Amino acid sequence: MSDNGSKQKKEHDSIAKEHLLGLTERLYNQFIDEVVPNVSLPSRTKANIEYSEKSDVWVYGDRESERSAKTVKGAFQLLKSAEAVDFLVNNHLDQGRGSTLRELYYISENWGIAKFREQPESDRLIEDLEIITGLQREYFHMRPEEDGATMFGPIKIREETKRGAREIHCQQDIGESGYQIPFNVENIEFLDHDAKFIIAIETGGMYARLIENGFDEKYNAILVHLKGQPARSTRRIIKRMNEELGIPVVVFTDGDPWSYRIYASIAYGAIKSAHLSEFMATPAAKFVGVQPSDIVEYELSTDKLTDKDIAALRSELSDPRFESDYWREQIQLQLDIRKKAEQQAFAGKGLDFVTDTYLPNRLGDMKII
Repeated sequence: MSDNGSKQKKEHDSIAKEHLLGLTERLYNQFIDEVVPNVSLPSRTKANIEYSEKSDVWVYGDRESERSAKTVKGAFQLLKSAEAVDFLVNNHLDQGRGSTLRELYYISENWGIAKFREQPESDRLIEDLEIITGLQREYFHMRPEEDGATMFGPIKIREETKRGAREIHCQQDIGESGYQIPFNVENIEFLDHDAKFIIAIETGGMYARLIENGFDEKYNAILVHLKGQPARSTRRIIKRMNEELGIPVVVFTDGDPWSYRIYASIAYGAIKSAHLSEFMATPAAKFVGVQPSDIVEYELSTDKLTDKDIAALRSELSDPRFESDYWREQIQLQLDIRKKAEQQAFAGKGLDFVTDTYLPNRLGDMKII
């Protein structure tokens, strides 16, 4: 690792340790002052997200919930928080180790009555610590279980790894699957690029189609495979490339309510991680499709909306992230036609249709190309 990379890591570890120990010190002082130990956290609901004029993303509002030792449940939550802080400080930050979210769940088996009952509980606690400390879990050396997504295109980067720095051109120095995005993208430095725009793609099939058809070369595009609901590292690197390099971003998904939420998580932020919206969301990102209007215009092969799909679309009509006229019109159209379509439905028009016709037309209308 370079001197700069090592120095930055030490600074991050010091900040994380200070903030985590600050939580336990606060709880300890409450005991000393004969105050029932408690912490307050924002309510993580759709009703408690609001638009930030400052950052153009959706963040948590003023509604809060209290974790307090006044109740047995609250006392256990605070105990588990203290155990987690002890583990993160002594095993991760002091020893330079790291764990996956899944491993943390199993590690808690040694915590006696403070052990987690299921992994979603330990995942939420790490999110709580992020909110309380104002830091991302990467500062705690916590990483997701799955590998990151991939990207392919005309950009050269330098990545700091445990084995030192390496320079990679994400179009010339890698195979057809692309460069695998690491869980901590703060270790990446952008060196050079020829990109005109970034296109974030939901499915692996469509990502491979664009690479095979040379879409990245023809339009100087960076292709990012989202692998479904995008990982935090994927959203973060998209935001960094957009803000630091000034590269426009478009998002290409299936035409269903769940895919629209994938776009929303990139552009506006996800509801359950709204505390990270200013760090992760790219408000300048635009939605390419598949649009409900595309289903009608191109007579795409479709599936019928399920009851869950319909309920999700109706929920999105009251979701502040979809309050624009564009989204209301598209969602209402989909409710009217009762159909949804996958990205691969364009293959019914020919294997080159999506790269030679649909995307050029859409991106031209959006003044991206």
